[in-house]
Amino acid sequence: MNILSVKKLTKTYGKGDSLVKAVDNVSLEVKEGEFVAIIGASGSGKSTLLHMIGGVDRPDKNSGTIEISGTDITKLSDNKLAIFRRQNIGIIYQFYNLIPVLNVRENITLSQDLDKKPVDEKYLNELIEALGLKNRETHLPNQLSGGQQQRVAIGRALYGRPALILADEPTGNLDSKSSKEIVELLKLANRKFKQTVIVVTHDLEIAKQADRIITVADGKIKRGK
Repeated sequence: MNILSVKKLTKTYGKGDSLVKAVDNVSLEVKEGEFVAIIGASGSGKSTLLHMIGGVDRPDKNSGTIEISGTDITKLSDNKLAIFRRQNIGIIYQFYNLIPVLNVRENITLSQDLDKKPVDEKYLNELIEALGLKNRETHLPNQLSGGQQQRVAIGRALYGRPALILADEPTGNLDSKSSKEIVELLKLANRKFKQTVIVVTHDLEIAKQADRIITVADGKIKRGK
């Protein structure tokens, strides 16, 4: 069963001679429970594609559809898209984007708090244990290493049990040891917590851990559709 269906998606920037097609008529599908890597050189359009899938950016008007669990997010208003994204999509960025005044537990449960949902303490504790953050629960982001901050970001993405986990160069700001640990955590999310994971990376060693590799160049899918 497909959890994601992208059809004829296009995103352009600029006009006339300066027009750039960041994403050019792209179609792809991802099955529920897959771990997919999207690779490509800098400027290939892979991050732009991921941001549109995540509802962070919008495609060109009337340029395609993005269906997640049967909902076409290109048709949603900004307010409805924000709610849908919070409840159905977990996004992990290269630079963590943690709230500096919130501790580890509070950062992880942020999206649920915004929706005024009660904290599932059992699941939260299981997640913190799996992330190796048991002795860091009350620490603020500036009291954590880069690798630990990325673990918190992964926990935040996982906690709401979203349909999709999207990771944009999640190891790009980390040393090799921390990078390997983060990849193992993404695999754990996929296998233990049954999350569908799409990771954008330029690192082939990371991509090889995925079930399927999609190669993007010049805004188009060249291999792996």
